[in-house]
Amino acid sequence: MVATILSAQCTDKRVNLVTPALFKKFPDVRACAQADPEVFAQAIRSTGFYKNKTRSILGAAKAVLEKFGGEVPARLEDLVTLPGVGRKTANVILGNAFGVPGISVDTHMIRINRLLGLTRDADPVKIEFTLMELVPRKYWTAYSSLIIRHGRECCFARRPDCPRCAILALCPYGKTHPGVSGAKAKKLKG
Repeated sequence: MVATILSAQCTDKRVNLVTPALFKKFPDVRACAQADPEVFAQAIRSTGFYKNKTRSILGAAKAVLEKFGGEVPARLEDLVTLPGVGRKTANVILGNAFGVPGISVDTHMIRINRLLGLTRDADPVKIEFTLMELVPRKYWTAYSSLIIRHGRECCFARRPDCPRCAILALCPYGKTHPGVSGAKAKKLKG
């Protein structure tokens, strides 16, 4: 849960650099709940938005202790009651910590699923429910992870790398993108 909250507007690489020392200093939910906010904030400063993340994480830790006996809940309805945990974060936690499939909609999921023509919506909740109907349940978590990774590594918002795209044949946008030319474009259009 902590790593997922830290990942907002931050790279996985940065989160993975911060969490070992953070978890050594604050090894469990009780340690987080009792942490001095200034000390905790300094430990996560490099992840950005550290003041808000500190409030969310320490608040969530206190709520987990008070409302759930120190155990992170395994139900979306319970997770979203925690500070800093919305549907996206809850679905990441459910899928990765509890093996409960979930569609995690972030900016990459919005952009790429719109490019693929799977949705016209911009609302994350509407997209989540649309994708729940299109993607078999057992693949929800994997689908979300793969699309998000694709958005981080290839299908960039400002400049998609269409010639290097692994799913270009599925993408109406990519088939007409100026960066796709010659034989590859003919093969895709035909």
